Amino acid sequence: MRQQRATAPRTKSAFLTRFTGPRQPTVTYVIIGICILVFIAQWVTGLGNGPVTSSLWYAGIYGYPNGAVVQTSQGAVLASFEPWRMITTAFVHANILHIALNMYTLWIFGIVLEPMLGRVRYGVLFVLSAIAGSVGVYLLDSPVQPVVGASGAIFGMMAALLIIQRHLGGPITQLLVLVGINLVISFLPGFSIAWQAHVGGLVGGALVGLIYTQTRARSRRALQVVLLIVLAVLLVLVGSWHVFAGA
Repeated sequence: MRQQRATAPRTKSAFLTRFTGPRQPTVTYVIIGICILVFIAQWVTGLGNGPVTSSLWYAGIYGYPNGAVVQTSQGAVLASFEPWRMITTAFVHANILHIALNMYTLWIFGIVLEPMLGRVRYGVLFVLSAIAGSVGVYLLDSPVQPVVGASGAIFGMMAALLIIQRHLGGPITQLLVLVGINLVISFLPGFSIAWQAHVGGLVGGALVGLIYTQTRARSRRALQVVLLIVLAVLLVLVGSWHVFAGA
């Protein structure tokens, strides 16, 4: 196989090897493992408002400084500034069906994306998509509505794969349909789905995918790192806007 790949004609599909990393999706398995361990801890300590769940979930009020009293439709809320929740919320799930669906979808996209991008770039994509999902919640949802789940990060993975496939000239119709169906489902009433996280994850993942496709050459690797850092900083700044606005 190695000889065939080395002597194959240089086509758009062969160009994909410039993204190729280790075949084993180790990071995907690690993320799934962490989510399962966290869910077991949630189950033992009580789902819903249990101590594990409530210490890791995310809501807009966590963008405010310590001690700030936020006036909401639910009344005055004592808020805190805990930006790490923008990531930890991706490892928390509401019930067994929620984690099962998310982990299956994560595995489906992980086994494609991780070997394509490599472990580090794939891990960065997951983290930045998770943060972007939280930013979507911060900007579009109630400041006292907690949100949990990895679906924001998963939507980011979908968007990144779509951008990469489009850039490489690969088929995107089925992926577009899949993203569209999942996005429509996000807005259906009665399912308590955080569409805000899905929209935020889509935008964040698309930006990461765009950065990857535009900085594929080795000579542009330093620019890739700089752009990813800038994106991460911007996401955290937006997600913490009220801190800097003096709310």
